[in-house]
Amino acid sequence: MNYVQPIRDPEKIEKMKEFLRQENERNFVMFVLGISTGLRISDILKLKKEDLLQSHINIKETKTTKAKRIKIPGYIKKDIMPYVKKLNDGDYVIKSRQGENRAIDRSTAYRILRNAAEHIRLSEIGTHTLRKTFGYHFYKKTKNIALLQELFNHSDQHITLRYIGINQDALDEAMDKQIF
Repeated sequence: MNYVQPIRDPEKIEKMKEFLRQENERNFVMFVLGISTGLRISDILKLKKEDLLQSHINIKETKTTKAKRIKIPGYIKKDIMPYVKKLNDGDYVIKSRQGENRAIDRSTAYRILRNAAEHIRLSEIGTHTLRKTFGYHFYKKTKNIALLQELFNHSDQHITLRYIGINQDALDEAMDKQIF
């Protein structure tokens, strides 16, 4: 089984953003939304222009079918709004190039992220990397695992810590300590 990891290094995040912005503005917006909101890729792909013109994203989560309200962080608006404003009303934000108004599919999102990751020499990347990256940095900044657990709809804090890679960090650190 392949495990995907959060992008822990802020420099690598910036390199991913830079690469994606140069390659395709839509792909850049997908990445920024993922690492800044913690939404699953399936929920990001359902977003339409109007969803991002508010202060909050209001969705029914694809996986859990629970209603969710996520604030759009002010710091990403300058990055995403020029692209969003160019869309037509009713357009999907992560729009397919296949003529009709539909979003790209999950496998296309995966290929986009893998290509960018290969370009900057990152491994263990997948569509969950965006959500995990958000969670990892949210936790590092706030140390509020209860809030992150609620945001992710996890039943236990241990699940959240494992999901965002904090447990792996602790294991790696422990293995580096000399025991003999």
